[in-house]
Amino acid sequence: MSMINDTKQQHTTKAAFHPVAWGVILGTFLSRTGFFMTIPFLGIYMGIIKGIDPATIGAILAVSLFAGTWGSFAGGAISDRIGRYPVMVGSMTLWSFVFIGFAFADTTWLFFLLSGLNGLFRSLFEPTARALLTDVTPEERRTDVFNARYFAINVGGAIGPLLGLKLGIGSSSSLLPFVLSAAIYFFYAIVLILFSIKYKPAAGNASRSVPFKQMVGIIFTDKVFLYFLTGNIFVFGAYSHLDTTLSQYIGHERIGTYSLLFIINTLSVVTLQYPLVKLMKRFSSMAALKAGCVFFGLGLLGLGSFHQVTLLVLSMIVFTLGEILCFVIGDVLIGEIAPAHLRGAYYGASGFAFIGQSICTWLGGILLQTLGFDQGPFIFSILMLLTFVAYPFFHRGQQLRKQQAEKPERSRNTVPGTSI
Repeated sequence: MSMINDTKQQHTTKAAFHPVAWGVILGTFLSRTGFFMTIPFLGIYMGIIKGIDPATIGAILAVSLFAGTWGSFAGGAISDRIGRYPVMVGSMTLWSFVFIGFAFADTTWLFFLLSGLNGLFRSLFEPTARALLTDVTPEERRTDVFNARYFAINVGGAIGPLLGLKLGIGSSSSLLPFVLSAAIYFFYAIVLILFSIKYKPAAGNASRSVPFKQMVGIIFTDKVFLYFLTGNIFVFGAYSHLDTTLSQYIGHERIGTYSLLFIINTLSVVTLQYPLVKLMKRFSSMAALKAGCVFFGLGLLGLGSFHQVTLLVLSMIVFTLGEILCFVIGDVLIGEIAPAHLRGAYYGASGFAFIGQSICTWLGGILLQTLGFDQGPFIFSILMLLTFVAYPFFHRGQQLRKQQAEKPERSRNTVPGTSI
């Protein structure tokens, strides 16, 4: 009887995620619905409603990503010391006020400030939430839990733009979408407070005894992580064009087509994510990342070269394949290589890849203004080649991981006292 109960308990554990994991996943759906309701249209909103030029818009959006670069590591490392919940609740509450700011901002400098705060609070929250998911999920379920998280992101990404358009984002009645997004974020902060009370032990605090300088030393001498991080700079740069360069390139004249492509992106993730990730489980994480950067680059080229809606949709699907492989598998890889007591710091340090988003967002705006909107194939060919730079870094990281895996195997196969 006891054996039956044990078996039943094991099956239940395998079948379900921790309640905290479900809280993060459902909260991710809510917050991303609010995010995608407004932020992807921010470039269009600033251009059409506020009359800001493309290069300045690119710089404003780049500030968000630049701030995210430097806030990410700090957020993850702080959460390792004081716990996940204080960082998540604080950043989510302050983030809600940023959306109110976007609704009422009228000057360029204020958009720069709000954009920077948007990137900062996002970078504090995201790595901490991912570290919390890893904390409460057994290693064998982490691919599944990050799959579920990414699924929630993209369901929110499918619903958010539709709500944004319905509520008038990109028109003179853009106030409501921003206010609603702020309300969603504030509600999620309250939910997190309730979870922190009920599931307080789930907060990460294992590395309080590790000095900050030592954390930095451990992380940035991890060669596999450094190759992964360098490749990710170019991959994140490729992804940044979806709601910055592409929104200006297509959305300035065909906002309906851009909205359709954004929805295709999210629906493709929802339908392709699970079978694709299941297929890639047969290969190493770095091999999946190499394939992802190729898909990213080819998708970008198609999105900048074609005008027919059908070909644009196909290009977006290819782009989305790269997104799934790089982002889902990337989160899993960090969980594999990060020591348990430094997970927050590792996930935070991965935010340095936002450097790529910051630079490429600005570069995209400059290319559009300098070369003109009629030079799409040339502009997006440049962006494709920049994406492909990630490939050799992922390849080198794959080689190092293979060597590290072979060393223990060789040690186990060596009989002590027989070496010459």
